[in-house]
Amino acid sequence: MTATATVTVRVPAKVNVQLAVGAARPDGFHDLANVFLAVGLYDEVTATLADTLRITAEGHDVDRIPLDRTNLAARAAELLAARYGRSPDVHLHITKDIPVAGGMAGGSADAAGALLACDALWSTGASRGELLDLCAELGSDVPFSLVGGAALGRGRGELLTPLPLGGAFHWVFAVADGGLSTPAVYREFDRLTAGTAVPEPEADPALLAALAAGDTAALAAALTNDLQAAALSLRPSLAATLDAGTAAGALASLVSGSGPTTAFLAKDAESAQAVAAALLASGTCRAVRVADSPAAGATVI
Repeated sequence: MTATATVTVRVPAKVNVQLAVGAARPDGFHDLANVFLAVGLYDEVTATLADTLRITAEGHDVDRIPLDRTNLAARAAELLAARYGRSPDVHLHITKDIPVAGGMAGGSADAAGALLACDALWSTGASRGELLDLCAELGSDVPFSLVGGAALGRGRGELLTPLPLGGAFHWVFAVADGGLSTPAVYREFDRLTAGTAVPEPEADPALLAALAAGDTAALAAALTNDLQAAALSLRPSLAATLDAGTAAGALASLVSGSGPTTAFLAKDAESAQAVAAALLASGTCRAVRVADSPAAGATVI
């Protein structure tokens, strides 16, 4: 392999169509029933052989991501290199299109992309199972970024069961100013639920049936996010964005993951464009993105 060898991986964003959150565990994490759906907004991670580990980036909001070894993509390269007894000498270039710190797993996507790109670049020959184990070490959302499609995440979200999908769904995402810290949102969830009996998280059979049937109306009726109240508590302005999307004709609206990006399920592609235009005109968000689901997981391109 020559020193100019390069591998590029495309990896999708996600939306949580159900995020059921249990009480805090002794290790500080929460058991989840997390129904992931990959959507057609993508980051690309390009890995090139180099003399040392280096991160560069271009695209949306790259001034808000670290370009050192704290970047999750860099940690992915280091983890894979350590597992296979080599030095993590690679230049990782990230082209960002997934909102940063927006509850759409952009950092997790970059980690999965870096892992797959470095595996191909270094010819480590890791099995799918080994890559998924490394993903789980990196973070709760990283395994799904590798897999894509639709899946139920148990444990802290890393234990995946693929789910059948019967059709496409049309989404609009409203990007807020600034980010929300996922740990801070979980702390607020713990504060808001203190002294109450938090039920064990379970996937909603009606939601799973809606996905399997490709039934947009049924999916809209079943969307839930147990972190939404916490996200709204920390960022009350998101309520106006949710209301604007609903008023514009979205079938359902919810905070995406830990936020602050908000997600709107539309009846069809034409309706999605109308909702996007109304959201942008409302002045309640910084930008809007339209995307369909499902989308493939991390893929070498």
